[in-house]
Order: sequence, then C-alpha cells, then structure tokens
Amino acid sequence: MPKIDLDKDTRAKLTDGLSRYLRDELDLEVKGFDAQFLLDFITERLGPYYYNQGLHDAQALFAKKIESVTDAVYELEQPTKPF
Repeated sequence: MPKIDLDKDTRAKLTDGLSRYLRDELDLEVKGFDAQFLLDFITERLGPYYYNQGLHDAQALFAKKIESVTDAVYELEQPTKPF
C-alpha cells in the first residue's frame, strides 16, 4: 500500500483538530511537533485500517451496481419462439 500523504493544509487542519480534541475532551495540551508526531503515528498505524475499509465499501458498492447493470441487460432480452 502506498504511504498516506496529506497535503500541508489538510495536515495543519488535522493537527489543529487533534490538539483541540485532546485539550477539550482529555484536558491534555499537545501542540506543535508533538501533535504532528501523534498525527503521523495515527495516520501510519490506523490509516491503513480506514483505507482498507474504504476499499471494501467501494468494492461492495461496485458489486451492487454491477449486479444492477447485469439485471438491466437481462431485462433487454427479447422473448424467443421455438422453430
């Protein structure tokens, strides 16, 4: 699996959100590099689980859509008469 890369703005928003969550919910002050390192850890360790779940969800959606298309094709069949 390729490394999960986040652009600078997304990384900043996630780091800020993580810092606020830790402060508001757990009364922990984690800022700056510490928050970035924590985000890196979460991304590296938990990210693949979310990524894989997203792939499984997409695969299930595609399978459902393919089944729908297959059914629609069968509905186009014309009745035949024996010779």
